[in-house]
Amino acid sequence: MTPPAQTQEIRGESVSTAVAATFDSLDPATGDVVGTHPVFTTEQVNETVARAQEAARWWAELGFGERAERLKKWRGVIARRLAQLAEISHAETGKPISDAQLEIVMMLDHLAWAARNAPKVLGRRKVPTGLMSADLAATVEYLPLGVIGVIGPWNFPVFTPMGSIAYALAAGNAVVFKPSEFTPGVGTWLVDAFAQVVPEHPVLQLVTGFGETGAALCRSGVDKIAFTGSTATAKKVMSACADTLTPVLIEAGGKDALLVDTDADLDAAAEAAVWGGLSNAGQACIGTERVYVHERVYDEFLTKVRDLVRGLRAGDDPEAQLGPMTMPTQPQVVAEHIADALRRGARTLIGGLDAVGDRLVQPTVLTDVHEDSLAMTEETFGPTLAINKVRDMDEAVERANDSRYGLGSAVFSRQRGEELARRLRSGMTGVNLVYLFAALPELPFGGVGQSGFGRIHGPDGLKEFTYAKSVAQRRFPAVLALTTFARTAKIDKLLATLTVLRHG
Repeated sequence: MTPPAQTQEIRGESVSTAVAATFDSLDPATGDVVGTHPVFTTEQVNETVARAQEAARWWAELGFGERAERLKKWRGVIARRLAQLAEISHAETGKPISDAQLEIVMMLDHLAWAARNAPKVLGRRKVPTGLMSADLAATVEYLPLGVIGVIGPWNFPVFTPMGSIAYALAAGNAVVFKPSEFTPGVGTWLVDAFAQVVPEHPVLQLVTGFGETGAALCRSGVDKIAFTGSTATAKKVMSACADTLTPVLIEAGGKDALLVDTDADLDAAAEAAVWGGLSNAGQACIGTERVYVHERVYDEFLTKVRDLVRGLRAGDDPEAQLGPMTMPTQPQVVAEHIADALRRGARTLIGGLDAVGDRLVQPTVLTDVHEDSLAMTEETFGPTLAINKVRDMDEAVERANDSRYGLGSAVFSRQRGEELARRLRSGMTGVNLVYLFAALPELPFGGVGQSGFGRIHGPDGLKEFTYAKSVAQRRFPAVLALTTFARTAKIDKLLATLTVLRHG
């Protein structure tokens, strides 16, 4: 049955749409409905992108300065209403309010950096030319691609997609944002806040729905897709984008390792491992899932970890440090990983299968975990830690690198931290810290292997949403006229002689 038509007001323009199906976002702790949102059809996605294409031309023509002013005002709206956005994030993800607020604060630093540094990173600059091209002048600049489709995750529904949205907007693009079906309210809030400071054109728009909506966005004619999510879904996104040869930026799963050497500050290392593995209920792509500890400090480290984890609890009350699992299917995945590890000989330091409930998963720490078990090879995405003993750091590096993933990692060592960090096959490594490389706007963020490709954040993140535009122009007549059919044998001989002198 064809749904009835209705008129929707978009930036002052009446747009006829069809009343499509809707879906609810739910509180993961209670199952209560948080909000109801439309499922965008392929036609509606295409219409949204068409509006974005017009808006992109206007936004690009504003220039760096005016865009920065608008993005500054957007930051102000978000900062002043931080508590409201944090409450929506808490309601849709279950994460503690304080964690939701921290995520927003970190995002605002990135938004400020991108707007402030876009002119320096992307603006036109002169490029020196060599002796053989002394008659030419050259410039390069980085121009916006046009419309960027951003498909965001649910685990950090503000910080992670804004790593693409903020940098794409600062670079001069329009954005069509599809948030996760678990956190559409967060996406709606961000887009509505942006509309307050950019009312003229739909520079940032929202499409909501499920996988079919995301696939439609991939095929809609956007100029690039930025995706964050599981490796399995990333492959589906790439397949959909292949139909239109749409380039993609992929930030997929991780299985981050943390190394602890003999000279490490064990208190700091234990605190970092517990936070890295259990914060956000373990639902983090750069969460610590594997820990390799030198045998000389292994027992002491385990004691410190156990003491810290004993004080943590998952719940839906304000005193709980961990929230519920956002996805209702995730507890079963966590249970399968724990059960598989135990079958293969792992021991539980804390927790175990009894820690996994229908919505809440209490912290679990496993030791002596077989390297081929699911808990060491697949992304668990739950509040678990797998801690193994190693002979030395060479063995630790070898085990850490023996993974199809390569997103983040960490090393705790007073003397060898930087050396070991450079040996780890991952896009980012923290030395005597976890997570904080993501908080630095100056640093690129992304992975290798099946953790994805491309980078958000930093200069690389700005350039990711542009194309390089090179211009060469003649300054004066060439001494050697090479690009002409009038080139003589004398000139060819001289060119050959000069080539031998320069390169031979």
